[in-house]
Amino acid sequence: MSLILKVRGSRAVSAFRLDKLNSRLATIRQSVRAVAAEHWHFIEAERALTARETEVLERLLQYGEAAPASEGRMVLSVPRLGTISPWSSKATELARRCGLEAVRRLERGTAWYFSGDRRSDSEWPRVLALVHDRMTETVLDSPDEADALFRHFAPKALEVVNVLARGRAALEEANTALGLALAPDEIDYLFAHYRKLARDPTDAELTMFAQANSEHCRHKIFNASWVIDGVSQEETLFGMIKTTHARNPAGTVIAYSDNAAVMEGRATARFHPESGGLYGYRDELTHTLMKCETHNHPTAISPFPGAATGSGGEIRDEAATGRGAKPKAGLCGFSVSHLRIPDFEQAWEKTCGKPERVASALQIMLEGPIGAASFNNEFGRPNLAGYFRAFETEAGGVVRGYHKPIMIAGDSATSMRCTPTRARLRPAPCSCTSAVRGC
Repeated sequence: MSLILKVRGSRAVSAFRLDKLNSRLATIRQSVRAVAAEHWHFIEAERALTARETEVLERLLQYGEAAPASEGRMVLSVPRLGTISPWSSKATELARRCGLEAVRRLERGTAWYFSGDRRSDSEWPRVLALVHDRMTETVLDSPDEADALFRHFAPKALEVVNVLARGRAALEEANTALGLALAPDEIDYLFAHYRKLARDPTDAELTMFAQANSEHCRHKIFNASWVIDGVSQEETLFGMIKTTHARNPAGTVIAYSDNAAVMEGRATARFHPESGGLYGYRDELTHTLMKCETHNHPTAISPFPGAATGSGGEIRDEAATGRGAKPKAGLCGFSVSHLRIPDFEQAWEKTCGKPERVASALQIMLEGPIGAASFNNEFGRPNLAGYFRAFETEAGGVVRGYHKPIMIAGDSATSMRCTPTRARLRPAPCSCTSAVRGC
């Protein structure tokens, strides 16, 4: 049995953000007003903490401006039940590094206080939509319900999909029920495959196929054959990208055979810790690593965490290239549809609406860049460069724009300490990884 502790934290939003929220609330229901927001911390511990451990934990959780006394109806926004937030991963690691071995996990929520609450009003779901992200967060009525964050479940047993007895329809139903997003040709492939094996697949097998065979992992579109004006092209899109390097590989150490590209460097003086706690310069051959990838759909549905994980994934790929690289500086960029800033709409910004499932261009540009910069800064890598473009146009009677944005995360100056083996200086192109990847 674990012990769940609840600790009130600091102010969650500034007065400016609270005023901005209330201006949006006024368009929904004049009688509802947000009066305060504060953090709450939830701790899953293996046992009761000692007085010393409690003191350390409280010091860790004392950050930011103190929250004022709050009244009104409280709603608590927490990470989606069944998930572990990025904040939790970082905070839990910090707690353990501070000697709190009894702490299994830390999690954080935001308590919002409203005056003039009308829970029965039909507008209430619209009010909640302004204070939580429906994709990544859950709304609870009080901190007492937050124990659900740490609910543990035993693994479920494998389920068999009766393909042999029910045919292709069984795969179609599993595709919908499990959310696999399999295309018709993929279902045809699986149906023929398991008929040949003369056995039924399990739900785990189908899920693994859907993930490993996804566009994210295989880049099927970039590796597919294609036709322009009736003429079959010799190269795939990936092949065209790689042609430049194949024709002129000079100056590269790694390209298209690892998680990022490495350009040949030179001997430079690098500042390193020496024995005895002193620092000094050391001449080393230092290569420059460059990386850029997109994180479009996550940013579209949840701008701040979506863009943050885009930068985080790019940092991960730097450390996984060659023998590992040392991050230096990052960049991020965004292409979105027209912003349509309230009371500042431009003549060319025609209203055509957007899919309900994605955030608006304005919301993406208000939250996405901060999310990308936040992850960079918390990792110790400054975000130094980037770009922003808003574009939307009508062509052939159809309005086209970046409703699902392009979010680019990359590094501008990452250096590599260790020299890869000579065999990797001129790698043959492979189809597993590109220097530029899309989600």
